[in-house]
Amino acid sequence: MNGNLKYEGEYLNGKRNGNGKEYDLYGQLKFEGEYLYGQKRKGKEYLDERLEYEGEYLFLKKWDGKGFDENGRIIYELKNGNGTIKEYNDNNILIFEGEYLNGKRNGKGKEYDYDGNIDFEGEYLNGKRNGNGKEYYMSGNLKYEGEYLNGKRNGKGKEYNRNGELIYEGLYLNGKIHKI
Repeated sequence: MNGNLKYEGEYLNGKRNGNGKEYDLYGQLKFEGEYLYGQKRKGKEYLDERLEYEGEYLFLKKWDGKGFDENGRIIYELKNGNGTIKEYNDNNILIFEGEYLNGKRNGKGKEYDYDGNIDFEGEYLNGKRNGNGKEYYMSGNLKYEGEYLNGKRNGKGKEYNRNGELIYEGLYLNGKIHKI
């Protein structure tokens, strides 16, 4: 769109296949390595021109590899998709940090909005919010604390307005207030 190179490398049947390099909107190297049927297979991922991850991918998820901080130190390792991980958006802003199991969010973690503000902290199961958690307003004030099931508010919970005042305490079902 802005005239910068997006990808250079091998294709097969119209899909990235073989060795290639992917670039971000600003022309900086984002990924170099092997592709298979249009998906990353193995290689190096960069963040602001520094190595951020090196390893293998499975179904578009980091699988077996190591993540690095800005000083080149290893900050996480994944084996068969298990470990702790940090995810970034296309603007290199942290959007998730937490535990992974089988390539998905499982265990404790934190989500951030696209400005880097905390949005959610709590428990995950199979990539979705599950268990106890807290949601936050952009200001950092607590918005909701309670139980989740399959990514939605389910069970007991408390909801707060932007000023921190309790506005509802009770049950939720499929993400909505459930009055009996």
